[in-house]
Amino acid sequence: MLTQSLSTTTVNKTSAAGPAPDQFGAITGHAGLVATEFSYRKDEEIYGEDEPVEYVYQVISGAVRSYKLLSDGRRQIGAFHLPGDVFGLESGATHRLAAEAIIDTTVRLVKRRSLEHAAGSDVNVARRLWAITAGELRHAEDHMLLLGRKTAMERVATFLMEMDRRLTVAGMMALPMCRRDIGDYLGLTLETVSRAFAAPRPGGPGIFRRPPDSAPQPQPAA
Repeated sequence: MLTQSLSTTTVNKTSAAGPAPDQFGAITGHAGLVATEFSYRKDEEIYGEDEPVEYVYQVISGAVRSYKLLSDGRRQIGAFHLPGDVFGLESGATHRLAAEAIIDTTVRLVKRRSLEHAAGSDVNVARRLWAITAGELRHAEDHMLLLGRKTAMERVATFLMEMDRRLTVAGMMALPMCRRDIGDYLGLTLETVSRAFAAPRPGGPGIFRRPPDSAPQPQPAA
């Protein structure tokens, strides 16, 4: 669901200054592709489950969660998308998961049809799309192993290590998602996640402290 357009840009290969910073940036440098930026408020839907796939998205700022509502009302989060991440790539004609902004978020989007046309005429675009898709498949496999073979504490620890690496790359200082989001991603209850954050550690009372109305943040070492 598109809301507010910020800008629309046609990017040509000859106008790019220096190398593209990421795979999607390189793809949008293909001659004739139009990249548009949209903003979404916290918890606003970007697209819904089973909606037609019209665009491919990249997070510019903020964060996005992709999720599926199960038949019993529970929510399973499939992925968190941080600045630089690409989402909305689908093999079929409809979205298998829904996507929402976790916080106020800006995304760049390109029409799927334009990407398919570019990939059909430019082997470099096709190669970069394949690399993005392979990265998503690798993440899905890692998530499957996380849910199937690790204890609750191991899931939380693995998640925090992953987020530490990804947040550093994205230039973010704190987790944008709440503990309920984390629990729905790890297949754990809110209470279990909270206990894991409060677990004692050497040199301090707990792994995380949580300021009012904010996501958990690392507690400085004593």
